[in-house]
Amino acid sequence: MAMKNPFEVPYRATTYRVFLPGGFAELRIGQASEVLRNWLETSGIQCFAIITAYNPGSRLLAAALNAERQSQLECDLLEGNYEPYAGENVPDDESGLLEESCFVPDILLEDVRALAEDYGQTAIVFGGDNGIPELVWIEKTDRASETANEEEQ
Repeated sequence: MAMKNPFEVPYRATTYRVFLPGGFAELRIGQASEVLRNWLETSGIQCFAIITAYNPGSRLLAAALNAERQSQLECDLLEGNYEPYAGENVPDDESGLLEESCFVPDILLEDVRALAEDYGQTAIVFGGDNGIPELVWIEKTDRASETANEEEQ
């Protein structure tokens, strides 16, 4: 399989852990999760996304800045009438850094893409009611790049 993006290998080598009411699911890109599929079916959820505000453009930021950005993302989701659940992106490589994330049920792809763009993200995880998470690449815009650069200074 040809890689579309230099970050595809590490993003695929990550477990996306989401904390759902009554338990958690560990997700891998392109692999069905029976736990998630059952939860989606029971909850009547049609789609989901996993998004983080950590490390825009896949460039490491200070822990305090990442925490501040993640808190703002959570506020933005709540203000948008979404009900985000906690998550964490756990790289297979033990030297990699864990990132907090939000699991967001019933968010439209275009809405989560816009949020990801606002937060300078390279990709999000998105899936339907089949419980199979897929990577969705976010197109770079001047606004997202400027935001990431300003925060690094």
